[in-house]
Amino acid sequence: MMYRIVCVLMLLVFCTTGYSQGILKGQVKSRENGELLEEATVRLKSASLHTHTLGDGSFGIPVTRYPDTLVVSHVGYETMETAVTDRTGHLIIFLYQAPVTLSQVNVTDSRRAIRQITQIDLKANPVNSAQDLLRKVPGLFIAQHAGGGKAEQIFLRGFDIDHGTDVRITTDGMPVNMVSHAHGQGYADLHFLIPETIKDIDFGKGSYYVDQGDFATAGYVNLSTFDRPDKNLVKVEAGQFNTFRTVALLKVLDQQKDDQNHQAYVAGEYYGTNGPFESPQHFNRLNLFAKYTGQLDRRSSLGIQFSTFTSKWNASGQIPERAVASGEIPRWGSIDPTEGGNTGRTNLALKYRYRIADHENWTSTFYFSNYDFSLYSNFTFFLHDSVHGDQIHQSEKRKIYGMDHRYSKQLFGDNSDLTLVAGLGLRYDAIRGISLQHTAQRDSLFEYFALGDIDETNINGYAGLEWQRGKWRISPGIRVDHFIFNYNDQLTPGYQTQAADKTAFSPKLNIVHSVNSQLQAYFKSGMGFHSNDTRVVVAQKGVDILPATYGADLGVIFKPWPKFLIQPALWFIQMQQEFVYVGDEAVVEPSGRTRRMGADLGIRFEPVPWMYIDADISYAYARAMDEAKGENYIPLAPDLTSTGGIAFRPLKGLSANWRYRYMKDRPANEDNSVVAQGYFVNDLVVSYSRNRWEIGCQVENLFDVNWREAQFDTQTRLKNEPAPVSEICYTPGTPFFARLKCSIFF
Repeated sequence: MMYRIVCVLMLLVFCTTGYSQGILKGQVKSRENGELLEEATVRLKSASLHTHTLGDGSFGIPVTRYPDTLVVSHVGYETMETAVTDRTGHLIIFLYQAPVTLSQVNVTDSRRAIRQITQIDLKANPVNSAQDLLRKVPGLFIAQHAGGGKAEQIFLRGFDIDHGTDVRITTDGMPVNMVSHAHGQGYADLHFLIPETIKDIDFGKGSYYVDQGDFATAGYVNLSTFDRPDKNLVKVEAGQFNTFRTVALLKVLDQQKDDQNHQAYVAGEYYGTNGPFESPQHFNRLNLFAKYTGQLDRRSSLGIQFSTFTSKWNASGQIPERAVASGEIPRWGSIDPTEGGNTGRTNLALKYRYRIADHENWTSTFYFSNYDFSLYSNFTFFLHDSVHGDQIHQSEKRKIYGMDHRYSKQLFGDNSDLTLVAGLGLRYDAIRGISLQHTAQRDSLFEYFALGDIDETNINGYAGLEWQRGKWRISPGIRVDHFIFNYNDQLTPGYQTQAADKTAFSPKLNIVHSVNSQLQAYFKSGMGFHSNDTRVVVAQKGVDILPATYGADLGVIFKPWPKFLIQPALWFIQMQQEFVYVGDEAVVEPSGRTRRMGADLGIRFEPVPWMYIDADISYAYARAMDEAKGENYIPLAPDLTSTGGIAFRPLKGLSANWRYRYMKDRPANEDNSVVAQGYFVNDLVVSYSRNRWEIGCQVENLFDVNWREAQFDTQTRLKNEPAPVSEICYTPGTPFFARLKCSIFF
């Protein structure tokens, strides 16, 4: 396999020839504030080639004939056309801000087109909470089942991803997923983000991207924060269940000059609520964020950001069906009201960009995180301890050190149609006191089930080529990840470090064909993986602990009219045998081989300038490969899901956004004898804004349906029950929940 990949890469290099007569160079800026615009699409009317601006707004594009017309477009700006002759020199293109519309989406690049569509979705349907951030990814569902402070359970492409095992999540390039976490592998807690600071959500489904490594099997999500917010903001929200939220976002530095652009701002958020539960959640979260970006000179820029958050909450946990049916507890009651926890994370990141030459660039990211986690849960009630109950406490303290470097170069100079992308990364997690304990009422400790220290290192590198030839773009690549695992089990006598190491090779191949400016077809394929918990690795002595996934996508992006876009795709994922560390029980379980296949359909439509309609439908067929038919269902794997809505702006300043999400009934166990109920939930946001202020109302679960947010087929025993019972335990979904909001801009 490796030999074939190398041969393909070499063949692409030696077969490439230049064709252009000259290179047109320039820079793209915002007319209103002089901001350098990255990711603007630049093309010539007479040619099929296009390019995109870099972080400093610069571009270079081959010109094959004169005269011609240069077309520059960017989401949120008016498209600009400029005449080009053989005497045209370096261009400075200024774009005027404009309402975000579908007509600004360029179909010539599938990955960028999807990103542009997400930007439009964000503008049409703004994020109203931290939970909404992940919901912006089509086909991705989340569920909260521990009082709002625990990371959400994630579902995507037939995967019950738990809290992040099979989706890679990053913010401004900094990893969110926690390896070898006390609660579950890949645990991804996004609550340290302030939604109002999010500028863009970049995502991709599948394991097809060389720059995305560990956990990127079902897909990846990268959230980017603003470098420069448009306005200062102070917001206050209040609603049912003693809910209160306030946000402030303030610019502290805003210098816009030709070669010395510097911006800095700070943001803060406080959120508190009791929730609808009989036992109040007493949820409190405080977030602080600061970011500086500066254009040091014509070739280099620097970004520094800091964030910290802390939260504390009580939880009512999952409740058994029989307890509610018998009247022992109400729908919003609990068996163990002392569940809950507290957590905090502090991040520091630095990003340096350097333009070595016109088509040669370097980016370095350095990051550090300090993380604390403490969670009390009770899933089985009195199954194991009929006197004190089965409450468990999971905790850890962690420091993460890391860096990522990315290099890109258009090979053979300006006249080349071959681009090299390469990267090198390092991540080191130092985890201390990672434990699982048997407790009661949060203050009695009976037994340690697990206690130890973990040191885990990931060294990775990748290289890929992008060969553009006419209407075709072929992108082969290879990624290599090497892991070093060390575990000190403090429950064994004497000090002894258990160690193992493993390497994963992940080849990729993407092929894109731009039929015309309205239609693009693509085929994506590649291998991926997710790492396993260090305690699994040492228990397996390093055997079968980085199982591969194999996947492929076949799809199109079709834009028959400027205001209508459709994205159908077929996909396939197969996962090798893996071993999973169950953090709630401190045991290792094999999961076997699995296969998933399905189809996605996305639709975006603007029938009139004041209306935006979107809908995403996803179907997945997920089965275990080594089990008998009828006993091979994958518990909680989503089958049919859909999200969408309509955004109205009928009058200046007035907007209304109706959103829905639908999940069909799905198997809760391997033979489908227990079913997790589906749901159809609607939300509504109405607001009225002027230049200096905005007021609005947000309603979750508009029609007050009884739905179940999280569900598990669990064997439990209630106090004084003679025998355990296996049935659905669930967290009830949010009831009708209204809150008012008021914002001031300055």
